Amino acid sequence: MTVTDSSVSTTRSEHGSTRYDSADLQQKAKDHLWMHFARQSAMEKEGVPIIVRGDGHHIWDVNGKRYIDGLAGLFVVNAGHGRKRLAEAAARQAEELAFFPIWSYAHPSAIELADRLADYAPGDLNHVFFSTGGGEAVETAFKLAKYYWKLKGQPTKHKVISRSIAYHGTPQGALAITGIPAMKAMFEPITPGGFRVPNTNYYRAEEMGFVWNGEGDRRFEFGQWAANRIEEMILFEGPETVAAVFLEPVQNSGGCFPPPEGYFQRVREICDKYDVLLVADEVITGFGRIGNMFASTTYDFVPDMITCAKGLTSGYSPAGATIISEKLYEPFRHGDTAFYHGYTFGGHPVSAAVALENLDIFEEEGLNAHVRENSPVFRATLERLLDLPIVGDVRGDGYFFGIELVKDKATKETFDDDESERLLRGFLSKALFDAGLYCRADDRGDPVVQLAPPLTIGPSEFDEIEGILRSVLTEAWTRL
Repeated sequence: MTVTDSSVSTTRSEHGSTRYDSADLQQKAKDHLWMHFARQSAMEKEGVPIIVRGDGHHIWDVNGKRYIDGLAGLFVVNAGHGRKRLAEAAARQAEELAFFPIWSYAHPSAIELADRLADYAPGDLNHVFFSTGGGEAVETAFKLAKYYWKLKGQPTKHKVISRSIAYHGTPQGALAITGIPAMKAMFEPITPGGFRVPNTNYYRAEEMGFVWNGEGDRRFEFGQWAANRIEEMILFEGPETVAAVFLEPVQNSGGCFPPPEGYFQRVREICDKYDVLLVADEVITGFGRIGNMFASTTYDFVPDMITCAKGLTSGYSPAGATIISEKLYEPFRHGDTAFYHGYTFGGHPVSAAVALENLDIFEEEGLNAHVRENSPVFRATLERLLDLPIVGDVRGDGYFFGIELVKDKATKETFDDDESERLLRGFLSKALFDAGLYCRADDRGDPVVQLAPPLTIGPSEFDEIEGILRSVLTEAWTRL
């Protein structure tokens, strides 16, 4: 590890010494555990990988095999596994006050965390509404946007715009914002009001309708084109009906689409012109993933709301938040107006205490600066894979990269559904894991391998990850 901490580098924790009966756990999982976003038939047939311990950027399974955690759990464990001080912070808070709601009451850890987040957030985003995860944070922003416009005397402003293939969560409201049709079909009819515009996948720009006018790098022009599609949608639906635009600073689903330079400045200009709120969904990009506490800062724009979760506590306790501007808070500042919305465990004392300690680690160890310094090295290391015939594109930012896989590099031809099924689920996911790398092989857009490791890793780990990817992707090509 490049960044060290005595609590991360311990070889074996007391809990880690626990011995497990693998067969017994597999049977209990088969009998009773319903996994998320997973085919239960796979567990019925083959069992499930059971992870029992984490330390730094490594995890261990029930059989004692070690893996690189190339996805930080699920874009979550930003400060790394095995942070004893985070467990101790949770224990101290639980002993003093394990639970109390923030429904008309408050407690110190929630107050202090709200103050800290407001200080990190850009512009005048000074008010924090807590939840327990990212989907709830997005749901909060959706409901607040609609209610805000009602309070402002514009009740027809209820529609929301997001991008194609974008994932914004699974609650009914957040699902309406999610731009992945296959994830919504089984739950229809869903909450109405969601509309889609092109994303910022420069590699597939022509397929989305961008016309190339000239040679060389056209990222800026593409970004302006993609932003202008938001204006086009607002005008098509009618500005008097559109409440908000929801965008991830770097879009996750589809494989890490960063914004071209000037994209968010143009989007902010459009939203201001038509009186539409701009929501930055930073559930993944927040807390160091792109090299700042918020990627909104990285890309130099100020949204009206930020949704966040995951890295807020580095996964040591569930927490989410929606950070809100003074403009949106103003109608609630006076009189008897209330936002009748909340969650039992939102602002949980233990989660808030863990978040505060986690943010202390970020500052003490300079994790944001570490990401900014090493991101170009990470990118360059992964770009070595472009010499493989199966690798079409490497993209992303910070410690958040996607590797798009193709059948033909010259034409950018992708895989059909059957080929993608055989490649990703039939081979790649298991082969990468067997080779010692936990990451994501995803086909919610074009087939990609995604990497979002703990923020503590450095060049030696980049090389190790590249070596595993090279070996497995080389074999994958021979199987096509």
